[in-house]
Amino acid sequence: MAVLRSLEDPELVAHLVETRLPLTVCPFSTVRLRGCDTLAGHPPARMLRLGPAVSVNSDDPAYFGGYVGDNLDAVRETLGLTDDELHTPAANSFRSCFLPEEAMREQLRALDEYVAEAPNVRFR
Repeated sequence: MAVLRSLEDPELVAHLVETRLPLTVCPFSTVRLRGCDTLAGHPPARMLRLGPAVSVNSDDPAYFGGYVGDNLDAVRETLGLTDDELHTPAANSFRSCFLPEEAMREQLRALDEYVAEAPNVRFR
């Protein structure tokens, strides 16, 4: 929940943007754990527009009811994110993982190709 609360401090947000510190949000579990009352109240769209390196993830899909793709698609539909906005957290997930540099670039290229080939791409 600390990631969500970070938006309350403009200086912290500026620091997060500057340092590109990876932030993960898990919309389904956050709602289920009452960090937000509804998915519509979840802030990934606001976070993306402010600029921190946020990625959308899943947290125990069997328990919280959705894999990463399900979370991405629900965020798109509920918050009205564009394909470009949804591309950002997907790319951030590769930029913030522990892949070797070349493997990360390979995954980013594959993501770019996938998104370019399919308008209104689905991530599941």
